Amino acid sequence: MRALKIAATGMSAQQLRVETIANNLANMNTTAYNPRRAEFADLHYQQVTRAGTVNASDGTILPTGVQVGLGVRPAAISVHLQQGAPEQTGNDLDVAIEGKGYLEVTLPSGQSGYTRDGSLKRSAEGLIVTSDGYTVAPDVTVPDDAISISINGSGEVYAYFEETAEGQLLGQFNLASFTNPKGLEAIGSNLFSETEASGAPNVSTAGENGLGTFRQGYLEGSSVDSVREVTELIEAQRGYEMNSKVISAVDQMMSATTQIR
Repeated sequence: MRALKIAATGMSAQQLRVETIANNLANMNTTAYNPRRAEFADLHYQQVTRAGTVNASDGTILPTGVQVGLGVRPAAISVHLQQGAPEQTGNDLDVAIEGKGYLEVTLPSGQSGYTRDGSLKRSAEGLIVTSDGYTVAPDVTVPDDAISISINGSGEVYAYFEETAEGQLLGQFNLASFTNPKGLEAIGSNLFSETEASGAPNVSTAGENGLGTFRQGYLEGSSVDSVREVTELIEAQRGYEMNSKVISAVDQMMSATTQIR
């Protein structure tokens, strides 16, 4: 009976949905995290009788036909891009991106990664790096004797020293945008990599060409809505239970068939 396989695909789909929701809830406090949504599509249909075919008995055209669905399949897990609420930290090297754009970082492989996590640090050499030690591009080195750092909205980094009141410009952070940011590949540690689907990065100065700006002393919070996630979790649980009941019902029907004398 087809219903066994159909219900099994339904259970698998709801399981994937629960796993996606679980990942969202696990990252409800992750800096600049955007929730994911599992999307599904129906499987192929078995065409028992095609719509529009001629009825052999009287020559009329069948208006609908007989199409038997074969279940459901995962179509995509799409990221819901949404600005997270800014959370004040007061740290000189914490920056939130208000609007579109990603910071570019240099990975150990030499390739570029992209992130909205502005929780930046200083390395032993004075370079500004991410929490995992990846250098933010372009390289900005903070002198050892700098007493404070200022980052303005356009990404210019200034260092202040005891001897002078004027700040020294150390460099400027740019922002990268993509034609299809949902096509970026998440590689963990709040990082993304470029793909054919995302398109090539367009690097520009913050505040220009539709890009956002930097806000020093803040971090972008997660945009996960915990109430919505729990609601969807309950829906997925009920969907899983209903599909399991279909399997139980089919099992009883098959048992009844084998008991026929």
